Amino acid sequence: MKLGIFIGSFNPVHKGHIEIANHIINNNYVDKILLIATGNYWNKNDLISINNRIDMLKFYESDKIIIEEELNNIEYTCDLVIGLQKKYKNDELFLIMGADNIVSFDKWKKYKDLLKLNFIIYERDNIDIKYYLNKLNKTDKFTIIKSSIKNNISSTLIREKINKNESLENYLDKKVIEYIEKNNLYK
Repeated sequence: MKLGIFIGSFNPVHKGHIEIANHIINNNYVDKILLIATGNYWNKNDLISINNRIDMLKFYESDKIIIEEELNNIEYTCDLVIGLQKKYKNDELFLIMGADNIVSFDKWKKYKDLLKLNFIIYERDNIDIKYYLNKLNKTDKFTIIKSSIKNNISSTLIREKINKNESLENYLDKKVIEYIEKNNLYK
C-alpha cells in the first residue's frame, strides 16, 4: 500500500490541510494518509498541547486518513521515518510536504537518508520547487502537485483571527471551531 506521511504542527488543523490530504488521496497519489501532529520540541510559544491537536485531527479520521498517536514526540523527521518504517514495514512511504519546506531541506538532519523516500510536494508561495530539487541533485522520487487551496490559509493567520474574534468559517470546519471555543484555545 502507498502510505502518505503528512507531518505538521496542525496548530490548528485547517481546511487547507484537509484539502491537500483529500486531493492527494482522490488523485490516487497514495492509498491512505497518516496525519502526524508534532510535539513541542522547538518550544513554540503558541503551540497548544499535543492532545488537543490530535483531538482536532481525529475529526477527519476515516478509512483513508489515519491519525498517528504514538510517534508524535520524535524530534526529527529522519527518526520519525525510521519509526514509521518499522510500524508500516509492508507499505511504501511518501513524505508529503509544502514547497516552503524544500527551501531548507538540505539543512534537515540526515536529509540525504530521507532522499531515499518518495515525496509529494504541493506548490506553495510561488516557490520554484524544481530549482531546489536540482540543488539537491534529486528529481526522480519527487511528485509535484498543484495546491488545491483557493486562498492562502495558514495556522498563524487563524490564530490571529481567533485573537481578534474574527470569523473562522472560511478556514476551519465547524467541529474544529466548536472544539476551539469549548476548550478556550488560542486566547
